[in-house]
Amino acid sequence: MSTLPVIAAVDGSEDSLRALDWAADAARRRSAPLRAVHVRQYVAWAQPGAPVVVPPPPEEDPVLTEVRARLADRPGLPATEYVGIDGAPGAALPELAADAQLLVLGSRGRGGFASLLLGSNGLTAARDAECPVVIVPRPDRTAEDTVPVEPGPRVVVGLNADGPDEATLEFAFAEAALREARLQVVAAYPWPAQSWTTPGEFLPPAIDQAAVEAETRVLTDGFLAPHRERHPEVTAEPSVVPGDAAGNLVAASRGADLVVVGRHRRRLLAPTRLLGSVTHAVLLHAVCPIAVVPPQPAEE
Repeated sequence: MSTLPVIAAVDGSEDSLRALDWAADAARRRSAPLRAVHVRQYVAWAQPGAPVVVPPPPEEDPVLTEVRARLADRPGLPATEYVGIDGAPGAALPELAADAQLLVLGSRGRGGFASLLLGSNGLTAARDAECPVVIVPRPDRTAEDTVPVEPGPRVVVGLNADGPDEATLEFAFAEAALREARLQVVAAYPWPAQSWTTPGEFLPPAIDQAAVEAETRVLTDGFLAPHRERHPEVTAEPSVVPGDAAGNLVAASRGADLVVVGRHRRRLLAPTRLLGSVTHAVLLHAVCPIAVVPPQPAEE
């Protein structure tokens, strides 16, 4: 059976070329083919009566020509395919992801407003793609230096102790193994806890913070146990911390190789695909590449 490719979405922007470099390295680590795809928006936006612009064939596509030149003579480059298709990127990229093991994009392409932290195509792909999506941010993002970090390769994953997604944890362990990296597992619990009485009044928390942290740690170790057994080569370090999950993940992304988050599972009252507030915030603010992993299909 053939190995599914790693797809890099390119449009000639600096953001997409950084994503291409990341995707080439990811394909090499996976011994997978690399597919550079340029989704060209030509015919669909032509005004009535305007001359139809015929897109060039892939071998004459200037974006793909630039990509070929960038990858030329790169050592260790896997088998690479260059594909140009016509259409809307927001619709085409999730469709392409159905036949990929990884889809990689820059945080912004050529379109949109310069002030956007993340383009619409990245958001759409992260929300709708059937394979994990990696967004490579711009190098000027910063995060607070709130926690000392040991040097060396590191992958970060967010874990919700109330109901972690196994696909997200498995992807993070596998990625840490590929990179020979430590895995930092961020399990945040809400604190301070607040109890409502009459409007505008609060009661002190009825439970002890140390007890909440201890219970969160026990749950975290239990969820990690089967993954540690499958990946004994990976050192997984739980980081049980109080406060906002998104803020802790963004802080942990400083100096990391990758931060891994999950996507919300479809629910009966919310049948559409959702990113979730934590994943959305991490996509906008993490300083390292972000992998968004779709949930495992629900069992019948």
